[in-house]
Amino acid sequence: MKTSPLLLGSLLMLTCAAAQAERVKDLVDVEGVRSNHLIGYGLVVGLDGTGDQTTQAPFTVQSLEAMLRQLGVTVPSNVNPQLKNVAAVAVHAELPAFAKLGQAIDVTASSIGNAGSLRGGSLLMTPLKGADGQIYAVAQGNVVVGGLGVSAKDGSRISINIPSVGRVPGGASVEREVPNDFNNGGDLLLNLHTEDFTTASRMAEAINRTMSAPVARAIDAVTVAVKAPSDLNDRVSFLATLESVDVDPGEAPARVIVNSRTGTVVISSQVRVMPAAVSHGNLSVTITERSQVSQPAPFSKGTTQVVPVSDIQVNQAPAHMFVFQAGINLDDIVHAVNQVGAAPGDLVAILEALKQAGALRAELVVI
Repeated sequence: MKTSPLLLGSLLMLTCAAAQAERVKDLVDVEGVRSNHLIGYGLVVGLDGTGDQTTQAPFTVQSLEAMLRQLGVTVPSNVNPQLKNVAAVAVHAELPAFAKLGQAIDVTASSIGNAGSLRGGSLLMTPLKGADGQIYAVAQGNVVVGGLGVSAKDGSRISINIPSVGRVPGGASVEREVPNDFNNGGDLLLNLHTEDFTTASRMAEAINRTMSAPVARAIDAVTVAVKAPSDLNDRVSFLATLESVDVDPGEAPARVIVNSRTGTVVISSQVRVMPAAVSHGNLSVTITERSQVSQPAPFSKGTTQVVPVSDIQVNQAPAHMFVFQAGINLDDIVHAVNQVGAAPGDLVAILEALKQAGALRAELVVI
């Protein structure tokens, strides 16, 4: 079956239009529905000689003695345990929204002493607290380490990844639930991941169109308030319908992002340049160090000396000038810069100069 060019073009246009739409659940977070961070302090035991050195990490011995006292074991005061199979660790986890009693969550154990590796260790019972100081979960279990560390007696060492950090999959049990505002009734507040007035307005219109009623309104560039049923079951079904609503988000702002550490430059497609002429040239300095032997005159009492000699050369490449016309786009900018052989670092300097001259119509962000 043959497809006419007009029909093929229409299909491509529909495909592009559909590709631009995004679901509400991919653009927003529901206010009050959030995770919470937990932290605790514990001990990992059963290590194969890779634990903390007690002379440099005395708190490990103190923690072990305190735990043994709680279990009815008293360590004599004149005994100084030399432990090699115990490591003090900081344990942290993320408590998901709506986590229920008895639900298992993953935890991460990180050495806070000088343990070489947590491989093969087991995390002892560790309470995990929230920011309010309350215990929300208790962790315990075998530590899984993805790294590898091997050392020899001569001090040489090979390390792959980070063996002093490990995870305990499903190692924490939830002991306290976190209250949230989702069940309190009232409006649902949808917060955009990226603030944008256009996206907020379009989202409210799309929701009202889907619900066939004016239930949504944009409060600001981030928040869209939606009138939701007060009944919990209807509220969940209502939010499930909202999540699947398609929204055409607004175009990203014109922005140039420069990573000063790696030299990476990202330019959005909306960047525009006003008429400007740019001159670019390279200056290179080469310094060569060498040694020259200086011999004394015949029948003199001088000695042979080694004299350093330095050669300095300055090379200046011809400066190139190119002109940016009004309203050129990203492709034109990259093409013009590549023609003169500018490196990414030179591109940053050019963009900063254009910004200072008022010819760059974009936000310049340096991270």
